[in-house]
Amino acid sequence: MANPSDETPKTPITEPIPTAPPAARPAAAPKKLRPTRISGTWIAVLVAIVVLIFLLVFILQNGDNATIYFLWGEASLPLGVALLFGAIGGAVLVAVVGAARILQLRRQAKRVTGRPDSSSPARRES
Repeated sequence: MANPSDETPKTPITEPIPTAPPAARPAAAPKKLRPTRISGTWIAVLVAIVVLIFLLVFILQNGDNATIYFLWGEASLPLGVALLFGAIGGAVLVAVVGAARILQLRRQAKRVTGRPDSSSPARRES
């Protein structure tokens, strides 16, 4: 038998924990991605779908006929459809006035700068 005093107590061997080199470590925090035009368009399409669903519900709930008089004519339409036509007419009126104002400002800017009107400054040739 072996003498217990002959045995040396074994101490656990500790090895250093391997670490990745500094270049292989991930960067601090990834940059936040900026939204793209396509993502903005996708959001606009989703919002438009929700608005159209609400519009459809509005038209279906207001189906009672209403007599519409305009100038010398008269028509009988569902109330929801008549209100939709009124909203479309108002939107067209606002678009026409806005387009006229934009054209007025472009002409004024062209007179002030003396340059011909171009669609984009990036497209001008030097």
